[in-house]
Amino acid sequence: MPRLAIDTEYLSHLLKELLAIPSPTGYTDQIVRFCCSEFERLGVDYALTRRGAIQAKLTGTSPAPARALIAHVDTLGAQVRQLKDNGRLSLVSIGTWSARFAEGARCTIFTDAGTYRGTILPLKSSGHAFGDEVDTQPVGWDHIELRIDAMSRSVADLMKLGVAPGDTVAIDPQPEFLDNGFIVSRHLDDKAGVALLFAAVKSLRESGAELPVDTHILLSIAEEVGIGASSVVSSDVASMVTIDNGVTAPGQSSQEFGVTIAMADMTGPFDYHLTRKLVRLCREHDIRFQRDVFRYYRSDSASAIEAGHDVRTALITFGVDSSHGYERIHLHALRSVAELVTAYATSSVEIERDALEIGPIEGFTHQPTEEARLEKDGNAPGLEPKKP
Repeated sequence: MPRLAIDTEYLSHLLKELLAIPSPTGYTDQIVRFCCSEFERLGVDYALTRRGAIQAKLTGTSPAPARALIAHVDTLGAQVRQLKDNGRLSLVSIGTWSARFAEGARCTIFTDAGTYRGTILPLKSSGHAFGDEVDTQPVGWDHIELRIDAMSRSVADLMKLGVAPGDTVAIDPQPEFLDNGFIVSRHLDDKAGVALLFAAVKSLRESGAELPVDTHILLSIAEEVGIGASSVVSSDVASMVTIDNGVTAPGQSSQEFGVTIAMADMTGPFDYHLTRKLVRLCREHDIRFQRDVFRYYRSDSASAIEAGHDVRTALITFGVDSSHGYERIHLHALRSVAELVTAYATSSVEIERDALEIGPIEGFTHQPTEEARLEKDGNAPGLEPKKP
């Protein structure tokens, strides 16, 4: 089947809308509602888990072995840890990110009494007051504070405003979409993945492409704290491809162009057969790609396996520069990953045995060894050689 076209204008517009919705882990109701309305607009059936993870489905010619494609709507953020005597707030991070990227960030504090705007600052932020000490103070969450944009000079003032420990702090994304295709913003991890997944679904729907098996479109809500796919994968799913950011940095193969296929992350190798199939699909459909190994990284794939789901997992990514910082990607990578998603969804099933949750050895996979080649050809000891 020829490579499906991706509507990049739709992809970019949707990404802008997603970035405009604050959604740190634990505060995702609004973005879940937005994504549900987008599924409705595309004519795709969906259901929600109790906490708001989304299970949508594109029906194929056969229900099994079902496939899944997953991205996450939650982002990094912070929570109020303590009300300070100076009327400011100490913070604890939501997800794993450095306080050096929190310094200077504009943000919104969500309290039971309403929302407030503020800025995250180093404890010594004024050169006029502290001189060279602004450059020598340590970096860390214990060395920053949130200055709230309201009359607040004491703990009592903060309490009058309704601020309390545990209140969610959403970091402004500050996105820029450049004419040359680069996109610079916080929270591209993984709102860019969500946008390209919707763009792929739109392409599949509009093309009328036939899917060989049911394909589940999953959106998790707590990936940044390590539990994203643990409760959103149904038992009929045999393989799951995660869509997330790649690691563009010295010592890595990821790029901001094309697809970066992760061969392994800190939890171990991804499924051998599913990963190699994605590599073959890139070659067959002339999709630019590179392979990489991520050393300090985990994704929805890890949380699914750790929750006990017996699924083949893989990770396809768009290369992000300064991931979990002030991130940058290129539209070429987003389009390329969306193209691979459509190629995978329309590809034939190669491991038919995966339709069984548990079964005999017949139909089980081979990995490339000389013994496996002989057995596959019917030339292993004890087997009659296959006739030409």
